Amino acid sequence: MNNNTQTLLFILNDAPYGSERSFNGLRLAINLNEQDEAKTEIKIFLMSDAVGCALQKQNPSEGYHIQQMLEILLAQGAEVVLCKTCCHARGLSDLPLVDGVQIGTLDDLSRWTLQADKVVTF
Repeated sequence: MNNNTQTLLFILNDAPYGSERSFNGLRLAINLNEQDEAKTEIKIFLMSDAVGCALQKQNPSEGYHIQQMLEILLAQGAEVVLCKTCCHARGLSDLPLVDGVQIGTLDDLSRWTLQADKVVTF
């Protein structure tokens, strides 16, 4: 990382569908990556019901598609980590996840928070 790069940590808490909070967080992260004047390192930590954002085979009937948004971010070089405790609590630990997503811990979130230039929560 060079001195001109900003590290941005997004912490998402809401389910992928129902409210638009996770959608808006991912939308902002994608848009920041597309800004010519800004060099960003995007990290996304999914907690609570947001861990459902990383499940494969999403098939929304209309509107936005959270799985595709995560795939775009991963292709742009973002790191995406799910809260292990939140996954276990929701029975998601053994379900197929979007390729490139990892399961992490509160220690990972703490380290990312300390390293981030900005922390954004949704």
